[in-house]
Amino acid sequence: MIVVVANNLPPAVRGRMKLWFVEPRANVFVSGVKDAVACHVVEYLLSHCSAHAGGIIFKSLSEPPGYEIRTIGMPDKDLCEISGLQLVIEKLLKSE
Repeated sequence: MIVVVANNLPPAVRGRMKLWFVEPRANVFVSGVKDAVACHVVEYLLSHCSAHAGGIIFKSLSEPPGYEIRTIGMPDKDLCEISGLQLVIEKLLKSE
């Protein structure tokens, strides 16, 4: 499975994404394509989207932790990695 959440995809890329994905909400794409197709889709997005697209790609994997997160440009939320587990930072807490 692959989920793409973007801020602003180019129209040509968005049209191409509609071939493989369901778009339940604007610039949110979900698909259950096979792993090989998912890899091609991720590479296509990374090569055809500018930093202005700002998005996150969640791709399922068969090995732990079960998913991979990639970013397109500068997404609204940051990522961090803790013990090999990729996480999305919701809110950064300031320490005193």
